[in-house]
Amino acid sequence: MGRLKEHFTVILPQMSDHPQTIIITGSSAGIGFALAEFFGKKGHHVYGLSRKNTVSNHFTTVPTDVTDDTQIKNAVSQILETEDNIDVLINNAGMGMVGPVEGSSQEEILRLFNLNLVGSVQMMNAVLPKMREQQSGKIINISSIGSEMGLPFRGFYSASKSALDKVTEAIRYEVSPWKISVCALHLGDIKTNIAENRVRTAVSEPYRKTFDKVYALMNSHVDAGTMPIAVAAYIEKLLVKKRWKAHYYFGPFGQKIGVPLKWILPQNFYENLMKKYNQLD
Repeated sequence: MGRLKEHFTVILPQMSDHPQTIIITGSSAGIGFALAEFFGKKGHHVYGLSRKNTVSNHFTTVPTDVTDDTQIKNAVSQILETEDNIDVLINNAGMGMVGPVEGSSQEEILRLFNLNLVGSVQMMNAVLPKMREQQSGKIINISSIGSEMGLPFRGFYSASKSALDKVTEAIRYEVSPWKISVCALHLGDIKTNIAENRVRTAVSEPYRKTFDKVYALMNSHVDAGTMPIAVAAYIEKLLVKKRWKAHYYFGPFGQKIGVPLKWILPQNFYENLMKKYNQLD
């Protein structure tokens, strides 16, 4: 029986034994830090791009503001002084924004899109010449399950990630001749300190009571969210796939199911479900 089991042992795919060069943005905390530590411990050459100079034994920080195109280009040039290739880019840097649509300022909206959308595009622009030259490369744009729907009091966050999704879909066509793969990874609630870094817009009196209830629920979902290390393990499996879909979804079932339900349910019925989920009923 023991020999029979040996014949039927399933060997799961692993990332290449050859160390890969991986760039991860937003690596100073939360998901980005967990990813950088995880892949660094696996023996890969990991470079974390963040404004803070995070010290780690497992990855190298290149202090970079990813909203500054010059800093991005300098960071990538610095990495290529040491590395021959850029195998993977994980666009993780981003921020949340909460508050009603009414009253959100132009400055707040532009700040959000500048990081969540423009920063990711600038990072792709910086690594694509090298990926084209080497005829390979993988780019993961970290998105949100909330990008698939307009979430109450998170409308601009949903919109910024939805915009990144559409750019991801478009660039997949554009870079496919060079065997470069791009996808959006939509995350549900992950247990991080995201609440500390959210942009919180002005909440006028008509919205105050409802917003306070939704905001407390929002934070409780994050506190009960999936640990960041689980995201790292999921991405490791994703990186060994030969062909990528445009979109992958990772998070609690109750959040992931909201995506296909939006596609198949009548709009008003779906909105009523969302109101109940967000305690707006």
